[in-house]
Order: sequence, then structure tokens, then C-alpha cells
Amino acid sequence: MSPLVITVLIVSGIFILIAIAYINHMVESNKLEKSRIKADLGDRLRRCETLSETLPGQLMTPPLKQLLSRMQLHFAERILPLDKSNKALRTRVEELRLLLTQGDAITVENTQQPILNEAKAKEVRFQLESLHSQLTRCAKDGILATNEAKRWLKEVHTMLTQVHIEFFGNLGTQALQQNQPGQARLAFERGVQYLRKQPDPGQYKNTLKKFETQLAHANALVLENSKPSTDAPSELDAGLESLGGDGEWKKKNIYD
Repeated sequence: MSPLVITVLIVSGIFILIAIAYINHMVESNKLEKSRIKADLGDRLRRCETLSETLPGQLMTPPLKQLLSRMQLHFAERILPLDKSNKALRTRVEELRLLLTQGDAITVENTQQPILNEAKAKEVRFQLESLHSQLTRCAKDGILATNEAKRWLKEVHTMLTQVHIEFFGNLGTQALQQNQPGQARLAFERGVQYLRKQPDPGQYKNTLKKFETQLAHANALVLENSKPSTDAPSELDAGLESLGGDGEWKKKNIYD
């Protein structure tokens, strides 16, 4: 065998090894990319499912339920080709398709969740932030039309405002029930300030008026509670009584 043939065989062998390595690399890269896409779609699917099932009932509406179902269906259908043996996912796709045929008659079973404390307000706010993020990304990916996404983003802001209104209102009412007018005044005052800062405060005119009335009531209670009692004698009264003197002078010194 001539040296030339040997050289050709060696070069060919090296080329074949390089080609095999390159093909293996491409196959692995393709598998990794599919796994990445599948994981990303699965995460977005779970987030939309969680929002659809756990968002408070006072915020969930049939159109929003429909929107979240549409988003879930899109992600599930994209996962199916990457996970063809997933029977549970295939069943879920059929369920979502059926839900979407119901239109506004879609069942909304989300329970009402009163916003009674700061922890609950933060929890719901995080849910709305998650919804905002999903809507923004869907618009960027072309899953939602730009105009539709903008409309829903505006609706998310309205829902966030609703959460604040409920939170400040409940906080103030609870404080009044617990005979804490100072805390009630603070809650209603925060509610008034929040609504006045909204881009369209006129939209919340009635709620703002209610908060202002409640604030005035709480403030009156605070002032009433801060008045010195005239029913029971104080140490100062006893001291002045022992000194004697003009009664009008005593009253003046106590209240001036």
C-alpha cells in the first residue's frame, strides 16, 4: 500500500471522526434545545393554570377565564409534539378546547378571598404581577394581538386598584370595630391618597367619596377620644381644688 493511499485513509478516518463528533454534537444540542423549550412552555402552562384556579373570585371574570384557557391551550399544543407520549397533556388539551367553546358561559369557580391583611394583599399583588408578565410575553411572542394585550394590561391595573381599595377599606373597618380610630384614620387616609394618584381618579369618584367620608368619621373619633375627661377628677383637679381660688381660673388653666 503506497504512502499516498495510507495518507488518504488516515485523512478520511479523521474526517469521518470529526463528522461523527459534529453530528453527535448537533443531536445533543437539538435535544437540549427541545428540553429547554419544553421546560419553558411547561412553566408558562403551570403559571397560567395556577392563575386560572387560584386568582380570587372577586377578580376572576368569564373573559379572563377564557383568556387564561386560550394561553394554556397554546402552550399545551406546543408541548405535545415534544412529548407525544404524554396522555395527561393530550387529555388536558381536549378539555381546554371544550372550555373555549363555552364562550362567556364558561364556569368560574374561583372562591371569593377577602383582602383582610397586608399578607393577603401582597399575595394577590404577586399573582397580578405574574399575570402581567405572562400577558407581556405573550404579546411579544405574537400569541396575543398588541391591542388585546394592551387592553388586558389595563385591566390588570384596574384589578390591582381594586385590591388596594378592598385592602384599605377592610383595614379601616376592622380598626373601627376594634375601637382603634387612629389606625382606621391611617387606613382610610392611605386609601384616599392612593385613589387621588390614579391616572383617571374620576373613575373612582364614588369610592373616593366613601373613603373621604370614612376618613372624616375616623378623624372625628380620634379628636373625641383625645378630649380630656370631665367626668372623673384628675390629679391636677385635686391639686387645684386644694389650692382653692377662682373656678373660672381653674377651668381656663385646664383647657387652655
